[in-house]
Amino acid sequence: MKKTRSKTYQKANNSRRNFIKTAGIASAGFMILPRHVLGGKGFVAPSDKLNIAAIGAGGKGADDLQNFSKSPNVNIVALCDVDDRRSADSRVKYPKAKYYKDFRKMLEAERKNIDACNISTPDNIHAVATMAAMQLGKHVYTQKPLAHDIYECRALAAGAKRYKVVTQMGNQGGSGDGVRKGQEIHDAGMIGDVHTVQAWTNRPIWPQGLPTPTGNFPVPPEVDWDLWLGPSPVQVAYNPAYMPWNWRGWNAFGTGALGDMACHMMDPAFRILPIDFPTEIECSIPTSWMPDGKEAKYPDGYPAASIIRLKYPRKDGKGDINLSWHDGGLLPARPDELLPGEPFGNSDGGILFIGTKGKLLFDCYGANPRLLPTKLMGEVTMPKETIARVPEGHYLQWVNACMAGYKNGKTSSSFDYAGPFAESVLIGNLAIRSWNIETKNERGRSVYPGRKKLLWDAKNMKITNFDEANQFVKREYRQGWSLGV
Repeated sequence: MKKTRSKTYQKANNSRRNFIKTAGIASAGFMILPRHVLGGKGFVAPSDKLNIAAIGAGGKGADDLQNFSKSPNVNIVALCDVDDRRSADSRVKYPKAKYYKDFRKMLEAERKNIDACNISTPDNIHAVATMAAMQLGKHVYTQKPLAHDIYECRALAAGAKRYKVVTQMGNQGGSGDGVRKGQEIHDAGMIGDVHTVQAWTNRPIWPQGLPTPTGNFPVPPEVDWDLWLGPSPVQVAYNPAYMPWNWRGWNAFGTGALGDMACHMMDPAFRILPIDFPTEIECSIPTSWMPDGKEAKYPDGYPAASIIRLKYPRKDGKGDINLSWHDGGLLPARPDELLPGEPFGNSDGGILFIGTKGKLLFDCYGANPRLLPTKLMGEVTMPKETIARVPEGHYLQWVNACMAGYKNGKTSSSFDYAGPFAESVLIGNLAIRSWNIETKNERGRSVYPGRKKLLWDAKNMKITNFDEANQFVKREYRQGWSLGV
């Protein structure tokens, strides 16, 4: 199958651009080599355009397209969205782009016309759409948190290597100057060896910690609800409580505050520190109570707030790094070195490194790194810039890498980095969902065996001390949907 895909991809792109080569030979009188000879698989000649298809054309998807279109080398040639209302502005803005509701039909119909895909959908759809595009040899830009569950993240990382495509996860702070300056400070030894990391966010800013929505509502005529559900094995009736924004709080579709923001907040830790996979995970979440004094249970959604604690062995052998995540307005202890009037991160959150020699504080997206106390920023000599910046930004970095072809360009959050990173983010949700597992003891009382430290075998993607938690590593898709691996 791989050989057939490769030939189809090469033939399609050669035929679509044949007139450029022919014209060049006629006017210049010299031989022009095929683009795959010049630049490798997926290379787009400078005289050519990168043809992008959008899977998800409203909301964040529309914003993504606007950013890609800042490059003069980009054509938006196809749009796909299950909600005609959300995609309306994009269809007006890109009138030449063909419009579809089912991304599978779009990929089949447009496979000869597109070079790359942007995937900006509910988390539930990320993996199946991204893999389908990669299997056709298309470069992909996929929104964070890359996938819905741990298994999907690992499959996408392997797929990117297998299908030899340019990839980028949409955590744009990964291309920012801040995280690079922070790495230079760390690498210069200014805070010593980091042993503790604290990250936090003001999310969720959508409803969480609530009963499952109920009621009977007609599906809007502009919406294909069955396609919106995607591969989710949980068949949920249409409810306006889920669309277009609040799906994030429900585990059938989203990944909660952790999935929404940890790929931004925790990026400095994974980009700078010598860690990959945690070995221990535990969580705590608020308890809600019913009027009758019984614990309220909302297993279909994520909690209003949570704290996740993960232990990472340092790859340099210098002990462990303990990382804590706080959301829903919960904060770690404010550092003593921070003056009372100084901001602890920014309004969206932040991340703090605690080392053997000092502390380093970042805002959201890894921005504005500063030593604590902050007066040190004006008293000590900052290290010289040694890490290349990305002045074009996260979006156009991916565009340029696609134009250059696989292995010829560079992206900040290619799937070989983003896959393991997203796994570590989503294992926090495994702990949260394990927290809600309820059984009865011999006296008929509720007990919660998942409310403990969980031990993680990353190589085998398995919790070793609580088997029931492993159902959250990989979900079963409903009939008609497949990851294709």
